[in-house]
Amino acid sequence: MTQHPLHLVRSTENTLKSAKHPLGELNAERVAKHLVLFQPPMDNVEDLVARARAKIPGMTDMSVVYNVLAHNPDCLWAVARRSKYNQEHQVGEGFIAMLPLTAAGLNHLGAGTLDTRSPDLNLLAKPNERPAGIYIWATFAPGVLAAGVALFMKQMDSPLYRGVDIYTRPNTPDGFRFNETLGLKKGAKIGPNFVPYLYVFPRASRSMPIYDTHRSDVAEQEITVAVARSFDDLMRVVSMRTSVYISEQSCPYEEEFDGNDMSATHMLGYVGGELAGCLRIRFFADFAKLERVAVKREFRHTRLSFQMARAAIELSRVKGYRRIYGHAQKRLVNFWSRFGFKPLAGRQELVFSDYDYVEMVAEFQPHPDAITIDTDPYVLIRPEGRWHKPGILERSAARAAQATMQGKAS
Repeated sequence: MTQHPLHLVRSTENTLKSAKHPLGELNAERVAKHLVLFQPPMDNVEDLVARARAKIPGMTDMSVVYNVLAHNPDCLWAVARRSKYNQEHQVGEGFIAMLPLTAAGLNHLGAGTLDTRSPDLNLLAKPNERPAGIYIWATFAPGVLAAGVALFMKQMDSPLYRGVDIYTRPNTPDGFRFNETLGLKKGAKIGPNFVPYLYVFPRASRSMPIYDTHRSDVAEQEITVAVARSFDDLMRVVSMRTSVYISEQSCPYEEEFDGNDMSATHMLGYVGGELAGCLRIRFFADFAKLERVAVKREFRHTRLSFQMARAAIELSRVKGYRRIYGHAQKRLVNFWSRFGFKPLAGRQELVFSDYDYVEMVAEFQPHPDAITIDTDPYVLIRPEGRWHKPGILERSAARAAQATMQGKAS
């Protein structure tokens, strides 16, 4: 929707700082109490673009905006404060505009030949057509309206857009700061091209379950989680907990390794390619219990503990659990409350291994893909936490079954 000043476009210095509000962790439900996201009527679109023109250099002509919206109305979403929003007379105060790119459109973006000021409609996905990439065309959301990006991301998590990478090319200092606040990565690899001036929010791996995101080609500071499935993984768990609990907190060996590790599910957390944390889950009849969260000292400034907690909750929900229980050190009660955990009233306080603990519990809605006895039996025999991917036993099903001795003719 805009032209881009050369001194900004040509800048290759990676200005990315620690994200204050990571794009993948925004709380849309909280924002929805104060803001509304909607597709505005055309007369409001013209007013919104006119207001943005004073703040964003090089805005395109309204005729181009009209053509793009006629091709795909999803290309522009208005944001308004709920206190000022009228369902009968919808008026936006800001907007987020995007270009849903086809495979050809994404290739043009990578090659630097996409005319974003007047895009070729043949390079844009049609309504109900899944795009190959999402390019943020323009954002005008001053002040509190900036939080509306959380609502936009919730929209982008619909089945049509889920897992599609998002690209931006800011052309104002405010735009650069906004990208950094959201934690977008500067420099994008699109096909054979590396584009240093694009920012990217990679979501292809995020379309995987949060508890199975680790892979060999992760970015240097990317946080990923995996379920322990091998003896090597269990040794990694032992190493991590020995470092944190025995070395740092002087926990006796027999108290740390309490006889429950072989009957539990363990999760491993990584920062880049380095193991940085672990967590244990034990499953009972009507609740799951989170335990033994450990993060290496040098990674405690990251969001790893948050990601592992979310992954453990998600895994438990997919296994059919609605109630999750745990013992939290008193100093960590606020941390667990962020995920909906509340102290159990009237219960005794616990003291073990020289720390005091509080019983906490959280209730969750059933996961839409929760595993039940009616689930495909081939899914049930897949590796733990890999129910979304065909397993080796399914491949073996292609071989003919061997006849039993009783079934053979003499």
